[in-house]
Amino acid sequence: MAEDKAETQAFTPGPGYRQFKGRDEFPSNILHGTLACAIWIGSMHFNVSVLLFSFLFLPFSKFLLVVGVLLIFVVLPIDHNSKFGLRLARYICQHMSSYFPATLHVEDINDFHPDRAYVLGYAPHSVLPIGVVTLAERTGFMPLPKLKCLTSSPVFYTPFLRHIWTWLGASPATRKNFCSLLEAGYTCIVVPGGVQETFLMRHDSEVAFIKSRRGFVRIAIEKGCPLVPVFAFGQSHAFKWWKPRSKFLLQLSRAIKFVPMLFWGAFGCTAH
Repeated sequence: MAEDKAETQAFTPGPGYRQFKGRDEFPSNILHGTLACAIWIGSMHFNVSVLLFSFLFLPFSKFLLVVGVLLIFVVLPIDHNSKFGLRLARYICQHMSSYFPATLHVEDINDFHPDRAYVLGYAPHSVLPIGVVTLAERTGFMPLPKLKCLTSSPVFYTPFLRHIWTWLGASPATRKNFCSLLEAGYTCIVVPGGVQETFLMRHDSEVAFIKSRRGFVRIAIEKGCPLVPVFAFGQSHAFKWWKPRSKFLLQLSRAIKFVPMLFWGAFGCTAH
């Protein structure tokens, strides 16, 4: 009994503790939640579906035309300040926070100052780091007006996905870009486990691969930015997924910077 009481006292929230429940903050419904998720990740399925359909059912010349159109969207400039894009990003963030539902626990929100840059070390990656939505600038839970999530570079070569994720606040996860953003005063969300963490994930537990990933810590120290640990519970249960386990797959994943795998949820693409 004494041990249970001591443990309870150890986790008593302080005066700066804040809890943000997506479902309470942004009342939504299944239609808006499903649509938000479909827009957020649906372009992955859309691109693959269009290519497969065109290859299997259209003449080869038409298939090449489809490929050409998709390539145009790969190089089409992105207006970072697009009113439509920013409204779309806000819609996705708010309805996704309600749909999952996601809850953000901040130990002491008074420790965060809007005029300072932070490094948020986020784990685990799982299929997709969906919990990042609670930290996003467009969600508005955190008192940080300049915030970016560092994302694997293939995202920025994927038609449609590159536009949507850029509006959501994603930015390439390169050392040069990371340092430039911190110097410009942006708080950066880093998912250090990356490909290795996704490769090692399991159905029955959360796996964090961070022991040998110290580069982001070194950069935070060099730039004088506070390092904030973030852990997402239950993320691996958001999707059903299947992937083979082999050394070849790991080597391939490292080369292409994402893990080739199957994942699905409600209506084939949205989470449960």
